Amino acid sequence: MDQINLEAILEQLVGLVSAWGLKILGAIAVLIIGRLVAKWARRLVKTVMERGNADPTLVPFMSGTAYYLILAFVAVAVLGMVGIQTASMVALLGAAGLAVGFALQGTLSNIASGVMLLVFRPFGVGDFINAGGTAGSVKAIGLFSTTLNTPDNVRIVVPNSSIYGNTIKNYAANATRRNDIVVGVSYNDDLGLAVSTIERVLSEDNRVLQDPAPLVAVSELADSSVNIVVRPWCNKEDYWGLRCDLMRTLKEQLEAAGCSIPYPQQDVHMHQVAS
Repeated sequence: MDQINLEAILEQLVGLVSAWGLKILGAIAVLIIGRLVAKWARRLVKTVMERGNADPTLVPFMSGTAYYLILAFVAVAVLGMVGIQTASMVALLGAAGLAVGFALQGTLSNIASGVMLLVFRPFGVGDFINAGGTAGSVKAIGLFSTTLNTPDNVRIVVPNSSIYGNTIKNYAANATRRNDIVVGVSYNDDLGLAVSTIERVLSEDNRVLQDPAPLVAVSELADSSVNIVVRPWCNKEDYWGLRCDLMRTLKEQLEAAGCSIPYPQQDVHMHQVAS
């Protein structure tokens, strides 16, 4: 009786080994090869991005994403090879991923926006920008947020979704900028003299570019003054220095030429009514 039971057990073991042995060995082989492929893919993505001068913040994120995506596909394939039904598991993981996505939608939105900022580069570190309701010099661009330093040296951290989903003004993107200045002179002043004085001041400043040529023109007959627009072009590095110097020099030179810059005023006419 014992001999018969032993033979039956051996037959069952042989059947199990023949049925599952190759599957298990194949699953182990796929797991090992898949992990090697995932590591190779991570190195490849990292090498390609580094040679393409991609942002250092983006390199580990993209290479890690490629690694874990391949591992996920390998895990599903291995489970299928050993006879585990993966359809329900994939559905469960999908539902769990959806729930996590809803819970972390703000964070995921920041990550997605950070990737787009790092890929398309609407601005770089050191640029002065106005984005997300904040203006300042870019200190760092991360996957979750962008750090700015305001002109008065206050550090502000802005979520990337607030930046990428709104208008971005990059004041440092172009090599040149235009100063827009409005100068008001009296209605009694000689407009030709005022315009020629302004043009002389611009021509004497080496920071003013001649191409594009500066514009000096009467723009408005205002309540208290005749307004003249002054629009010189300069290199972006000279913008604020030129603007501040022109404000002072234009006032001094216009007054020296006999022109006046009037204060806001109103004329009041009084009529005496006979009683």
